[in-house]
Amino acid sequence: MRDDLMAYLGLKDVLRQGWVNAGVKAPESVAAHSWGMAILALKLCPPELNLERVLTLCLVHDLPEVVVGDLTPSDDRSTKAEDERAAMAQLAPEWVPLLDEYEAQSSPEAIFVRSLDKMDMALQAKIYMAQSELDLTQFIDSARKTLGDHEFLR
Repeated sequence: MRDDLMAYLGLKDVLRQGWVNAGVKAPESVAAHSWGMAILALKLCPPELNLERVLTLCLVHDLPEVVVGDLTPSDDRSTKAEDERAAMAQLAPEWVPLLDEYEAQSSPEAIFVRSLDKMDMALQAKIYMAQSELDLTQFIDSARKTLGDHEFLR
């Protein structure tokens, strides 16, 4: 059990590869991104959704990246789904159904969590742009594909 817990915490050491590729000097970790999503969920979760389920999905949806790394859209993603599912089965088999739910977007909670994923990315891009001379509008534009012209993207 202790080894499992230590493996999960390894997510704190996996950097968000998109930020690395974009030249961000001290990019957030995948775990920091998951925390960002969770805090957004606490603030924005609609009352008709199950907040506990939303938070759980926020916290575990990227856990397989401890094994497979953080892939970006420019990476070969042809086996991403299978690789991540196998990694989740290795790390926490009891959470495979949660990963499946998120990937299939098969519940209102999973759909909301996907929007939080994009919202966190866009807000983080705004934070990094305010701290540097980097143009990270590509991340905001990517979020718009899911969120439309959401107020947080303006």
